[in-house]
Amino acid sequence: MHLDLSPDDLAFRDEVRTFLQANLTPELRRAGRRATSVFMDRTYSLAWQRVLHSRGWVAPAWPVKYGGTGWNEMQRYIFAAECALAGAPSLAPMGLKMVGPVIMGYGTDAQKAHYLPRILSGEDYWCQGYSEPGAGSDLAALQLRADRDGDSYVLNGTKIWTTHAHWANRMFCLVRTLSEGKPQAGITFLLLDMQTPGVSVRPIVTLAGEHEVNQVFFDNVRVPVSGRVGEENQGWTVAKYLLEFERGGGSAAGLRVSHERLKALAREERSDAGGALIDDAGFRSRLAAIGVTLDAVEMTEHRVLAELASGRNPGPASSMLKTQGTETMQKLDELMVEGIAAYAAVDQKAARAPDAGQDFVGPEHGLTGMARYLNNRAGSIYGGSNEIQRDIMARLVLGL
Repeated sequence: MHLDLSPDDLAFRDEVRTFLQANLTPELRRAGRRATSVFMDRTYSLAWQRVLHSRGWVAPAWPVKYGGTGWNEMQRYIFAAECALAGAPSLAPMGLKMVGPVIMGYGTDAQKAHYLPRILSGEDYWCQGYSEPGAGSDLAALQLRADRDGDSYVLNGTKIWTTHAHWANRMFCLVRTLSEGKPQAGITFLLLDMQTPGVSVRPIVTLAGEHEVNQVFFDNVRVPVSGRVGEENQGWTVAKYLLEFERGGGSAAGLRVSHERLKALAREERSDAGGALIDDAGFRSRLAAIGVTLDAVEMTEHRVLAELASGRNPGPASSMLKTQGTETMQKLDELMVEGIAAYAAVDQKAARAPDAGQDFVGPEHGLTGMARYLNNRAGSIYGGSNEIQRDIMARLVLGL
């Protein structure tokens, strides 16, 4: 595994930096800086997606025949790292990184022709219908019924923690089409229109006071059989394929940016002893420990990159990366809250909006610290909880 960039890689990095400098407006940078979750406000994620789409850079990991860039693994890593360093808004992952690859792998030609261009352009904005009350980490326990009636499935039940369902016009959804036998064997993967009669969305406001997730109800919702991806009762196989993308890497660069911001904050803020926070031995020690962990995250990410570049499956290294990345993110959040001290308790939700144009109390980094901390507690749960990831590593690495 060679970590040094080749001359071609350096030239590509410079090209990306030039593009970002020319196209990232102050408003988009401010949106990236004030984000409090891995999911960006749709207004800014779609604005940035349109810019990238016009350049042909919106889907670096997609095959060229479907609108991808044709970049190699190192180029994709460089692009992700430079976007993080420049403070670019994150793109909504549900279409580009999740259902898009699933449609490529399991969809019909008609589904590929219809949905993939709309995902690239942002015309379709997706949400994920997986979790249910009583079926979160144990996803195989899902109970949303889908009964076949001619050329349609009739859906009755509910999904919960559905991110951005209040904005989405499309959902990819796991439903139960068979109740007998092994639970995994009776699940089907469907694509559906969120405007279909019988679909209703109820907001769930998080501890951070934000409306990001929802509960979605289905009351005799008719979904055409043409919306099925893969065979009936084979949705578990499709779902596992999708989770490989949900647990992907790309975390080290963003964590590095957060670490640098935290160091800058520690130079500005005061400790209880009256000096700069960075001079407090306890705080400085924990900050340095996170820096060491970040080195480990980055090396794991490069290991995954090397495996992918060689055409191999990274195996349990992806579980290690997911666990390391989310737990390091949470440690950074904890130190940020400690660093902003009293400002963490001030509710300034309205002032966080990039276009708010209103005064706020304290420094700008005080706007997002507590909200990030609260929202990112879910990082060790979504995409397969870290307990499950440790089970995978124990089984595949230690043979337990």
